[in-house]
Amino acid sequence: MSLSKLFGRMKRSQRAQPHRSRVQSKEESSEDFESTSDGENAELVKINQQPGCRKGLDKKYDPNRYRLHFERESKTEIAERKKKAIEPFQTLPEEMLEVDIEDIYKPGSVLDMPKRPPWNYSLSKDQVEKRENAYFMEYLEHIYDKYSPKELSYFEHNLETWRQLWRALEMSDIVLLITDIRHPILHFSPALYKYVINDLKKHIILVLNKIDLAPSSLVVAWKHYLQTKYPELRIICFTAFPKERILDKADPNKKLHKKRRRGHFTAVGPKQLLLACEEICKDRVDLSSWREKIEAEIQGDERVEDHLISVSPEDDDMPDASYEEHEQFKDGILTIGCVGHPNVGKSSLMNGLVGKKVVSASRTPGHTKHFQTIFLTPTVKLCDSPGLVFPSIVPKQLQILSGIYPISQVQEPYTPVGYLAQRIPLTSILKLKHPNDETTEKGACAPQWSAWDICEAWSEKRGFLTAKAGRNDVYRAANNILRLAVEGRLIMCMRPLGYTNEKANWECHPETQQIAALQEQHRKLQQEDEQQSDLSRDFTSSEGDSDADVESEVDSDRRSLGADRFVSSNPFAALAKE
Repeated sequence: MSLSKLFGRMKRSQRAQPHRSRVQSKEESSEDFESTSDGENAELVKINQQPGCRKGLDKKYDPNRYRLHFERESKTEIAERKKKAIEPFQTLPEEMLEVDIEDIYKPGSVLDMPKRPPWNYSLSKDQVEKRENAYFMEYLEHIYDKYSPKELSYFEHNLETWRQLWRALEMSDIVLLITDIRHPILHFSPALYKYVINDLKKHIILVLNKIDLAPSSLVVAWKHYLQTKYPELRIICFTAFPKERILDKADPNKKLHKKRRRGHFTAVGPKQLLLACEEICKDRVDLSSWREKIEAEIQGDERVEDHLISVSPEDDDMPDASYEEHEQFKDGILTIGCVGHPNVGKSSLMNGLVGKKVVSASRTPGHTKHFQTIFLTPTVKLCDSPGLVFPSIVPKQLQILSGIYPISQVQEPYTPVGYLAQRIPLTSILKLKHPNDETTEKGACAPQWSAWDICEAWSEKRGFLTAKAGRNDVYRAANNILRLAVEGRLIMCMRPLGYTNEKANWECHPETQQIAALQEQHRKLQQEDEQQSDLSRDFTSSEGDSDADVESEVDSDRRSLGADRFVSSNPFAALAKE
């Protein structure tokens, strides 16, 4: 496969000074979606174009510097998937939700992470960056020599974003790797783990985030699976949305829930993170202020916010630490670096730790545009970096459902809907009527569903129509279903190998009951807070989306089924409670 076009375009984009940006011209922005006639040449698609310069900011600041850069799919690939979307699909057994991390990241292969080349103070900044450019091109070339673009998942091609990861890892005393509990091994790169533990000689804490979206038994199973494979990991569970009630024995895959919303002081996990950091730091950092902050929040004391200091690259006085050697626990301050894929909840986790909204969060992948620093307490500093996708071998449909690709920019949303429908009973959840039901003769077999049929039926149910012709807007319906999945209202939870057969044992595991009890405790705190004051919406993860708000008739359909209707043997293709 020819890579000349890919590397040529990347070199052109990196030819500009990395730390001095310019507003994109019309010609430059048109390159973002340059078309191809075949799939031989690899191209990049740059996601989430932002206005060149915001009023009041220095013109050198470029909001597009850390945009997601993924390889663009050819027209042929998209056409093939559209054709597949109209073919009937077969539902898959529960065991197909089981995955092994070695099948995704192929440890020891070229699917590694790029590491910053060695440097020293005798080299100029331009020399260091030129060396990094050459190394990154070679890194990509090795991957594309081994795998075709069709085999590879979406992964980051923007060197500037990788530089932010290097910076976050080098500045941090402890690396906080955030993953989504619905598919944690999709977000856990063994190459990153190996680099932090073996090369940087630092500690890494894995956060299983959004645990309210999965049964407690599955959370515990993933925790033990990852702990067994990676013994140097410290693993904690976290969510900023404690469950409204514990329903692990019900079948949440047959329920459609409202949006998850946060109240004040409801995060589950800050205390566990504190204990892990205390174990690592011992007496080298005074973390008593952090402990006092957590205890004050539990008591509902809002006066813990006075010390917060936010620093971002837009601040004129911020020193450029890109090429500085790291001093552990410098000035008695613990620096925690938050890294992970887009949309796993890094910014929301930081907000949950602080107890208020301090960084902007959104369901849109790539929302965090730059490295930013927040002082949690005078001795604890949090560093938030842009989301970054590591190279892997995983279906792109699963990546879209996991939220790493902006739904509004997915060119072909139908096969991801089919991927979801094969693994959870989507047609029964949404109460869909097959478009061909009326034309089917009595006594004949019921028509089979395809991904296109599901989208057409949903557009009919929701009243999505095209503007001119007034036909069912199937694209908008598919887009809407994918948003429901990303939000956590339609959930497909992946499982570790062997979980299905051992499910009963995990449900009785002592840690399962502990996690359920912890969430129940925080749920009660949230209820008390709601009774005392009106809820602020500062913690809402993103702006409201009318398309993602399912009509009240769907909720009434769900309620009319009765609670007994939800009992089944598969609680992991879950639909989460608000």
